[in-house]
Amino acid sequence: MNISIKDVLQRIRPFFILYLILLCGCFIIKLIYTKDDIYFAVNTRHTDFLDTIEPYITDLGNGWTIVILSALLCLYNYRIAFLMVTTFLLTSLAVQIVKFIFDAPRPKLYFKDQLSKLHFAKGVEILSNHSFPSGHTLTAFGTGVLVTYLVKNKNWAYLLVFYGVMVGFSRMYLSEHFFEDVIGGSMLGVALTIIWIRFIDSKKFINSPKWNRGILWPANQKLNND
Repeated sequence: MNISIKDVLQRIRPFFILYLILLCGCFIIKLIYTKDDIYFAVNTRHTDFLDTIEPYITDLGNGWTIVILSALLCLYNYRIAFLMVTTFLLTSLAVQIVKFIFDAPRPKLYFKDQLSKLHFAKGVEILSNHSFPSGHTLTAFGTGVLVTYLVKNKNWAYLLVFYGVMVGFSRMYLSEHFFEDVIGGSMLGVALTIIWIRFIDSKKFINSPKWNRGILWPANQKLNND
């Protein structure tokens, strides 16, 4: 089974088109406003409600969320679980490499002389280093690409883009990342996931019958036969 980049893009078309529109909007914002302007535009608009929910939203881009989801998917389909966990591992490795290459300061360190002006949500550990790119945002958008690729109903793409945007916003709201980090994370996540899908889903083994089943499949099949 030979899958090209074009094939992958065709299967994620709604997601990819919406993402490109979103990306163009982000680049326009970057042309108009400075890094500091964008940060404070988000940071100064805080509420108790957002302080409460944003830590939970940011956890949706956490690696453990994807690992647990992949484990649950093993009950249903090994292929889908394998694609999910390997996409996460590949993109996570890539983002860590890029983080250490750039070694960019996070808002807490970048604004170390203006900390009194910054708002931090209570109970959230605020990191200082390796800001670019955002790993949580990368995971969210990479997962969005993969799920869009796998599901039959492509209308899920709109919700999945929204999911990525919400995780990216949470990283800025919680002062863990800058706008540029979120953009970079999303781009890296989308690009690497597309490349990985094209490579791994072309392999014969992953499309074999034994991979298109799950832990509960034999029991369900036996029950149906009875």
